Amino acid sequence: MKKSLMILGMASLAAVLALTGCQKKEAATIKIGTILPISGPVAAYGIQTRDAIVLAFEEINAGGGVLGQKLELIAEDDEANPEKTTNAFKKLTSQDKVNVIIGALTSKCSLAITSLSQAKKVVQISTSSTNDTVTDAGDFIFRACYNDSFQGQVVAKFAFETLKGKTAAVLYDISNDYSVGLTENFKKMFETLGGKMIVSESYNSGDKDFNAQLTKIKSANPDVLLLPDYYNTVSLIAKQVRAQGMTLPLLGADGWDEITNNAGDEALNGFYSNHYSPDSDDPAVKKFVASFKAKYGNDPNALAALGYDTAYLVAESIKKAGTAKDSQKIRDAMATLDMQLVTGRIKFDAKRNPVKSAVMLEVVKAADGKLTTKYAGTVNP
Repeated sequence: MKKSLMILGMASLAAVLALTGCQKKEAATIKIGTILPISGPVAAYGIQTRDAIVLAFEEINAGGGVLGQKLELIAEDDEANPEKTTNAFKKLTSQDKVNVIIGALTSKCSLAITSLSQAKKVVQISTSSTNDTVTDAGDFIFRACYNDSFQGQVVAKFAFETLKGKTAAVLYDISNDYSVGLTENFKKMFETLGGKMIVSESYNSGDKDFNAQLTKIKSANPDVLLLPDYYNTVSLIAKQVRAQGMTLPLLGADGWDEITNNAGDEALNGFYSNHYSPDSDDPAVKKFVASFKAKYGNDPNALAALGYDTAYLVAESIKKAGTAKDSQKIRDAMATLDMQLVTGRIKFDAKRNPVKSAVMLEVVKAADGKLTTKYAGTVNP
């Protein structure tokens, strides 16, 4: 009887130990949340950003992970809709218990949750939200990209100094923080340099017909036309610009990334600022481009490069903090980072914005007749 009880006790202990082992195994990952538009109007951005984060996490995990644990990505699709961003945030923080979120991707979506992140002390780092106010909610909010103040200035300087434009027009989305911010900062710098914004026309998100605004712009005969929006809308506008017989240079910012895969010849004589050039000779860039292409079969856009860099920033912050559970220590560690990555050297200023350079790219036609980009210059902060 005693022997039977002993065997039963040992069996029970083994079961408990086995269960405990399973629980430890399940808890052996560091969960990182991300909120991206995996579907919807700018899905090309979200998909590539997610894929790049996955690639980075796989590399980090293959090298031993962080603090002896593997990184686990929990991705939520917000379709570039601020309301869905908020719902995704609540799910990640309440159900998945993450204390670091990579995202959101677009400025309007990041702005929908920055106050929530600050209140809950969740470290939020956006890969590509460039609106100036994104980090204003507090010290738990970071970004890996430069902001619109810098980007708008870069495009304005290029228009005035390189393209020799003296007059400019703009057609922008009045309901989009990203588009509005770029417009304001371009105008300020362009006029400071000696240029003049002679016509400003607007539209609302979802509009398809821009001919009325373009007729007014054509009659003003500007030297350059700024189109500060995302590639899907820009491609529609560019077709209507060229259909009206306007051959002037078109200007944009990082929202143009993917324009070469979503437009035709109407995008030629187009120039935009971006976070990196995949044609760079930098060893880090070459390694990233080769690894991404080998895994996914296509070239990484700038949003992918930013996602990849952000993944490494998060991993290094946790490593430097010495904990994956204390968000305050992770925040403090992130604020002190100084890393050379794919999109350049990233060191955060007092408002958790990176001090980094921007490149200008020109839309050109390759030897095979397909659109591609050509490096057109670098502008430093």
